[in-house]
Amino acid sequence: MKSNTTTVNREQVTRVQNGWFFLVLALLAIVGDIYLLIHAFTGIERFGRPLFFPLAVGVLGIPAWIICLTGFFTLQPNEARVLLLFGDYKGTVRESGFHWGNPFYSNGKPGAVAAAAGADARAKGASLQSMIAAARAGRRGLNRNKISLRARTLNGGQLKVNDKRGNPIEIAAVVIWRVQDTAQAMFDVDDYENYVETQSESALRHIASLYAYDQGEEDEITLRSHVDEVSLALRGELHERFAKAGVQVEEARLTHLAYAPEIAQVMLRRQQAEAIIAARHKIVHGAVSMVQMALTELSERQVVELDDERRATMVNNLLTVLCAESEVQPVVNTGTLYS
Repeated sequence: MKSNTTTVNREQVTRVQNGWFFLVLALLAIVGDIYLLIHAFTGIERFGRPLFFPLAVGVLGIPAWIICLTGFFTLQPNEARVLLLFGDYKGTVRESGFHWGNPFYSNGKPGAVAAAAGADARAKGASLQSMIAAARAGRRGLNRNKISLRARTLNGGQLKVNDKRGNPIEIAAVVIWRVQDTAQAMFDVDDYENYVETQSESALRHIASLYAYDQGEEDEITLRSHVDEVSLALRGELHERFAKAGVQVEEARLTHLAYAPEIAQVMLRRQQAEAIIAARHKIVHGAVSMVQMALTELSERQVVELDDERRATMVNNLLTVLCAESEVQPVVNTGTLYS
């Protein structure tokens, strides 16, 4: 008994016949078939019956050229068609234009099955995502296994996840992708569009859990301060996940990043406190430098000789002026420091 194993498919670019040439042949065949039918019925006047051979050829020719007409198809730029003959993959046509191929190449049967599955899903009350997936599969089937090779944009919704430190955050990303291998996209995954959406969400959740939102350790990459590095890591993970479906990631970038509403106010107060502490640290550092410069200038220029007590008083006054949040009101001392 053979086991049912999964195989990885690879795209094989192939060529089909020129559609315009076969269109001329089809028109000539139609004209010839009509001529044979007319010629067959002329035998009634001479022999009292139609001519058997021309009539047989003409009648058999009608379904023949009707079947041949179904082999015509067109491809736009950046569009491909996967050729399936009785379940066997025969190649992919990537050249745009008017073509003619084997009329028995798969045409719309998967779409009919998908449409029936979509109706079944609606009848059973399936989820909206399942219905959309069924509708997409139906469109691909009715479009004669055509696959768009154009760049597509997946603008993901906002996801609530936990960062590296367990803080709930909201994050979203935009992914630009395109189908690179049509055989893998068609045969190695059930629905490559739904696969891209699901894997994009999964990869974004995983990346968000690897980094802290902000205020990491020294030289630590964080989501807020290292957007380019995080986006590059997201693109790398998407590339690995999409390879199974023959999809190429062209760009992946974060579009939204914020704390979840339940902790947003707390984190905002923490950020404000950190900003105030950083500002105070800078103010004090600058004030001490200015006081030191003032005392050094006074001493070097011998403007005034200050003992330790007067020096301490001057330092106190200068720091009060430089570090105070409001304007300092001067006090005039009419006496001396000691009385």
